[in-house]
This record gives sequence, structure tokens and C-alpha cells, in this order.
Amino acid sequence: MKPTQSTISNILKHERKSNSYKIALVRAINDVALEYPHRPPSGGVAIPLRLLAEFWLAYYWVFVDPTNPIRQGHNPTDMSFRDELTELRQLWETSINDHDPSAGFFLKNAMGVARERTTFTPELTKTYDATVKEIAKAIRQPIKFAGPGQYTVFDKPRKLRDLENVSSIPSAQPTDLCLVIPHDLWMTFQELSLWIEALCIHEWCLFTETTESDSKRGITYTLLTARPDNRRPLTWERNQMDILIMEGQVFECPWTRKTLRRSEDYDLDHIIPVAIRPINELWNLVPADPDYNSHVKRDRLPSPETWKAAEPVLEQTYSVYITAVGLQDYLITDAENRFGALDPDRLATDLVTKTGHLVRSISNSRNLPLF
Repeated sequence: MKPTQSTISNILKHERKSNSYKIALVRAINDVALEYPHRPPSGGVAIPLRLLAEFWLAYYWVFVDPTNPIRQGHNPTDMSFRDELTELRQLWETSINDHDPSAGFFLKNAMGVARERTTFTPELTKTYDATVKEIAKAIRQPIKFAGPGQYTVFDKPRKLRDLENVSSIPSAQPTDLCLVIPHDLWMTFQELSLWIEALCIHEWCLFTETTESDSKRGITYTLLTARPDNRRPLTWERNQMDILIMEGQVFECPWTRKTLRRSEDYDLDHIIPVAIRPINELWNLVPADPDYNSHVKRDRLPSPETWKAAEPVLEQTYSVYITAVGLQDYLITDAENRFGALDPDRLATDLVTKTGHLVRSISNSRNLPLF
């Protein structure tokens, strides 16, 4: 086993734990490496603690059910942010009437898209931000104590502007406090993503059993693997497409090449399906043949051959978004937060290339079904 693999295995399986923080840290790094598939030639990768905290919010959401809380530590405090996260979940369930255990992921992803964030009440937004801030403080503990001694696996987090020889997640800001993942370890996360996630969930279930008097391994597994279905209606995005169609724009399905001339002719398809990664960013949403989307594509990713054939249509669709007054800024913001700066002279082409890279990276990392 490579040293980097041993490092991950030791953190998850062998190191002493008073709570599930170390497992959550590894899982969050793994999720970031999957969703932001950067392959820097050298140096580490800087991840803002707030981004890791947003993943933690989604993970731990399932353990703060007001009617059935599940402990996550042996110490009396259990989770230092339990009160804040419980308040957020109660506020969400009261105002939205959504009791689904995967709602934490739903909220996390919605808050990450500026146009969606504005649809929530100021109280919910303020409570969300306060919870993320509190979780970010807690994340410093497993960073410090991963490995033998202190700061032996990871360096102490520093602001991005003070770091040298690192690449950063595209949405990172100069003032963000960041965790730097060494280059070799980052590559290990990308190459062994499926194994790492499976080990994280397994060890998390085992650990939770030690904190509860009743065995809850099966319940914990169900909660930790819960993901939102496509509950969000994409009303705003679909309305924008309908306006373009009413103005005479004709779309084409990237998968079947079917012409889409009317609002009833298309589904707004997630290129990366919600069942795989719930990403509602505009580059991930394209008009598609409803029948094919429902019965063939569904929860699958495009194969390399399918993607290659679809590239001209996707480029045309992105070109429409780029020239549409109501979509241009949102598309570019969503894309740059995910992929980094785009080539201004070939925006649509560059976006197709980067989206295709992400699709292939997720497909290769997770061994998912293709169409």
C-alpha cells in the first residue's frame, strides 16, 4: 500500500477517535476532490474550510433529527455545532415542511448557487451561514490531530493569500482560511475516490455504534447514503428556456439530436444526474428529449463516445446561454466557481471541454453506468 493510501487508512481505521470528525474530514476532502477534478502539476491544493464545512453540514444533518438525534461522540459535547445545526434543521423543517434526511445536501447545494440563495428567507440564510461558520471551527480539530502528534498529516490552516506553491479550489477567496492537501495525497483521493467513500461510510457506521446503546449500524448506513432526488422543479431555469423558445430559439437534444421547438418538447436534463451528484449549476442543465431522458439516460453518465457526438450540440446550447441576457452572468459565475477561469475567446468550447473532463473524472472514479 502506498504511503498516501496508508495515511488515509490509518486516519479512518486505526487512530483513536472521540468523535466522528476525522471520518467526516476525510470524506469531505474526498467529495471535494471528486467535484473539483483539478490535477495540479505540483504543489498542494488549498480547500477553504467553509467548503469542507458545507459538506459537514450535509453529513451531520441526518444526526440532528429533533425526534431521533444520534450521538456522534463519546464526550458530553458530542458535536460542538450540534445546537446550531439542530436549530437550522428545525427552521428548515418548519418553514419548508421538508423532513427528508437528504435535505442537508439539498440545502447545501442550493445555498451554493447565488440565484437560489436569494429565494430563502433572511432568517434561514443567516442561520445557515452561522452554522457553517461554527462547523468550520470544529474542522480544525481533526486537521490538527490527524496522524501521530499534531499537524503531522496536514499543516495548520492558513489564509489563501499567505500560501505559496498551491492551487486552490476555484471559488476560494484570498481571505479564506484553507486546508492544504499535499499533491500526492490529493491525487490519491482522485484515484481511489470510490474506495475512500466506502471506507468512510463503513467506519462511520461502526463508530456510531460505539456511541449509542442500541445498535444503529443499518440506520446510520441509510442516513449516510441518503441523497436528494430531483425534488426541485427548476422553475426559474425552465422559465428562461421557455422565454428563449418563445423568442424563436430552437434547441437540439445533445443525446438524440431531436429538434426541440416548444416548451412541451423538452426536459431540462442534468448532464451529471442528481442521483450521482446533485448539481443545479447552469452548465449542468441542458434541454433534452423527454422520452430519452426518462427511459434511457436517467441516472447514467454519457460514455466517451456519446459525449464526443454530443459536443457540437452542447457547444451550441452553451453559446445560446452565453448570448442570452438572462443567462450569461449566471452561466459564467456557475462555471468559474466550478472550473476556474474560462477562455474568453472560446467560452462555449472551453466549457464543453471542462464539463466533459468532470464527467469523465466522476465516471472513472466511481465506475458508474454509462449510456
